[in-house]
Amino acid sequence: MLNDKDKLAAFCKGKLIVEASGGMVYNENGQLLMMFRRGQWDLPKGKIDEGETIEACAIREVEEETGLKGIKLIEPLQITYHTYTYRGNDVLKPSHWFKMECSGRQQLIPQLEEDITELRWVDRQEAAELMKHAYPSIRELVVKYFLGENSTGFEGR
Repeated sequence: MLNDKDKLAAFCKGKLIVEASGGMVYNENGQLLMMFRRGQWDLPKGKIDEGETIEACAIREVEEETGLKGIKLIEPLQITYHTYTYRGNDVLKPSHWFKMECSGRQQLIPQLEEDITELRWVDRQEAAELMKHAYPSIRELVVKYFLGENSTGFEGR
């Protein structure tokens, strides 16, 4: 559907568009950073501020939500879309995703103000188990880029 411009325009009509950006962050052991927020396993992401690039937003959001520093942006992955209702408005949220890396042993600090209650580095086996309690768009990313045959971990491996 999203490849057909007329259908996409009709779908977007009347919806508030809120663009976001985030990352699939890998550590030196090839593990993926997952977060638990509002009863679901998720990846760090957030709304793009006015005048901010999608790349800068992705790094800022990962740093804010996880406490990590020195994050290296590797490459863009894809855009996911989801909808929700906020204050009576239908919202379409395109989220731009990037592959990222983080070096060194850093303390993970969940951003409690964003309802993040747990941060965890996971291997493929644990990630597969967590996907039972993940949003569909997050499941799509993790399966495609971490669990699937197209997946790659930390570049230094």
